[in-house]
Amino acid sequence: MHGNGASTLRRRLYVILEAGKTGDRASSIFDLSMVFLILANVIAFAAETDVALAAEYGVAFDLFNLVSIGIFTGEYLLRLWVCIDHPPLRRFGPVVVRFRWALTPSMLIDLAVILPFYLSLLFAIDLRVLRIFRLLRFLKLTRFSPALDTLGRVLYGERRAIFGALIVMFGLLLFSSSIIYALEHEAQPEAFGSVLRSMWWAVATLTTVGYGDIVPITFPGRLFGGLVMLFGLGMFALPIAIISSGFAREIHRRDFVVSWGMVARVSLFQELAPTILADLVEMLEAQVVEPGAVIAHRGDVADAMYFIVVGRVQLKFENRILELSEGDSFGEMALMDERLRSATITTMARCHLLALPAPEFRKLISLHPHARELIQKMIRERGLSAQTDNLENEIVEDRAAEKDT
Repeated sequence: MHGNGASTLRRRLYVILEAGKTGDRASSIFDLSMVFLILANVIAFAAETDVALAAEYGVAFDLFNLVSIGIFTGEYLLRLWVCIDHPPLRRFGPVVVRFRWALTPSMLIDLAVILPFYLSLLFAIDLRVLRIFRLLRFLKLTRFSPALDTLGRVLYGERRAIFGALIVMFGLLLFSSSIIYALEHEAQPEAFGSVLRSMWWAVATLTTVGYGDIVPITFPGRLFGGLVMLFGLGMFALPIAIISSGFAREIHRRDFVVSWGMVARVSLFQELAPTILADLVEMLEAQVVEPGAVIAHRGDVADAMYFIVVGRVQLKFENRILELSEGDSFGEMALMDERLRSATITTMARCHLLALPAPEFRKLISLHPHARELIQKMIRERGLSAQTDNLENEIVEDRAAEKDT
């Protein structure tokens, strides 16, 4: 009983800390609290650099830092405790899971936040150096901000285009530095005495900052400087355009992020092997549907299977009404046997859904027979197979009659 209680508590904490990023109230409160704590730490760091504030509120700053370190340490240890419920790592032993989890980027950031404080208790570390390390706490915001996570995915997805743009920018920088060196080094050897020295002028000009500390004085140099400014407007804006367009596509592509944490909240997925889950994360499409919206009508062609992350939906059959909630799925019967929809599906609350399109569904069950077995088992447990056969026949007959008239 004690083991079951600890397992239940660990599972709940996993949802709060890692999985419940959509719809879970406790997780939302925790995330918001941590964001405020992190921002307060950054503000406190800046305030401590003011001599007058440090002299007057130094004790309060130290106490706040100790409390923050305690909270961050507790958070780090709890994440290590609950990580064995992470779906992709369940096949490993607890020690291996926790070791691999501790090496993930977000956990390494968490460790870097708290480790300098404990090292300072063992070794003599300059307080000014220790204070600088507090800025690492700002990096923890990436864990709690979906927007920052989205930006990270955009940077990774556009990495080739960005790298290409950087190469072009470096080539333009080198070209500009070389030409201005050839034009100006005799007139201004102290400013343009080498290509390396000329790069400072090229950077300031290409970025259109124009500090004015180094300027060409010859007519060819000034003419070339004007051309560099024009080229800089376009070329140095290229990476910004790539990132902004990628960010816009990512925002419009999904209403929220499909992650392991989201997938872990669906009961069907909890029985699937990690290899199947890895494929699923790539196949699923996230949707947010408002209350009262009709997702599908009875008799429609099945185009997707849906999984409920948050919210409730109603399936209205001819002689029966079925309500489903968080962790349930619907639409699988029509896809499994390529039938028409046998129920009208309506949202009863604001729903966060994971949609598995029909082509991806067929790909999934062909690659992973175990997934097919689990879906068929779920259909049998609902006791709707025979009923949907009759409904399918009725729908076909009704449509045939409509064509005749």
